[in-house]
Amino acid sequence: MRMVGLLTALALAGSCYTQTQTTRTTWVAPQGDWTRPGRVEQVQEIVDRVEGDPSAGALAGALIGGILFGHHGHPSLFGAIAGANIGAAASSGSSERHAYQVLVVFDDGESGVFVFRDWSPFRAGDLVVLTPQGLARR
Repeated sequence: MRMVGLLTALALAGSCYTQTQTTRTTWVAPQGDWTRPGRVEQVQEIVDRVEGDPSAGALAGALIGGILFGHHGHPSLFGAIAGANIGAAASSGSSERHAYQVLVVFDDGESGVFVFRDWSPFRAGDLVVLTPQGLARR
């Protein structure tokens, strides 16, 4: 009985965790000595915020604490309270990441989007040039 309760509590604890996934795709520019002039049309900030769930963490912590500190198959009230406090604290965190998408319209009419993490080195209206080393001001 104690093992079944522990497995249930662990399964609930896993449901308090929030996970995000980022996918990256890279296109490689042709090699050689070339440049491609353009103009920054738009800069868009993207904020990726991940927050925990303290109530679910408290519930899972109470179950785990009550079972782990129980005696002869009977849950412990002290263990449940301590586990609830620990679970709520552990799952109450949050994080935030900033990315900036820079839309460039090139002089040949085509466009491209460039992503910068944490800050953008460009503003709308900036004249830029794409080189084999990346995007730069002209």
